[in-house]
Amino acid sequence: MKVSIKVNGQLRQTEVEPRRLLVHVLRENFGLTGTNVGCDTTQCGACTVLMNGSAVKACNVFAVQADGAEITTIEGLKKNGEYHPVQQAFWDLHGLQCGFCTPGMILNAVDLLQDHAQPNYAEIRHAIEGNLCRCTGYENIVRAIRQAADKM
Repeated sequence: MKVSIKVNGQLRQTEVEPRRLLVHVLRENFGLTGTNVGCDTTQCGACTVLMNGSAVKACNVFAVQADGAEITTIEGLKKNGEYHPVQQAFWDLHGLQCGFCTPGMILNAVDLLQDHAQPNYAEIRHAIEGNLCRCTGYENIVRAIRQAADKM
């Protein structure tokens, strides 16, 4: 089946089997390896992308479900050579260590800040519950999201 997906502002088309997951199409068909495959069971959130502006776990979406959709991956956040405020805050406040969870965390945070411009720490923690980090202890991640909210 042929699907057409607008990925990071660019219309992309590819042939997929109906059972093929969006995460695999992004990584293997389109070469966007910032979207990570962690668990394939929606537990870790490493595969989080924005689909039509909302955070989704790409390991839980069939590529055919994304036909006609707009997808933003971590690669699509940087504009005109400038990092998105959430990306910059993660960098500034060391909201990452190994970096495996970082793309999903950042995209989930972008989704949160689109709907809640000034979330408190409890709201941030609740919003990232579906994204697991095995390295950081979350403190710098939460602080980074809070700083990004202030700058946005």
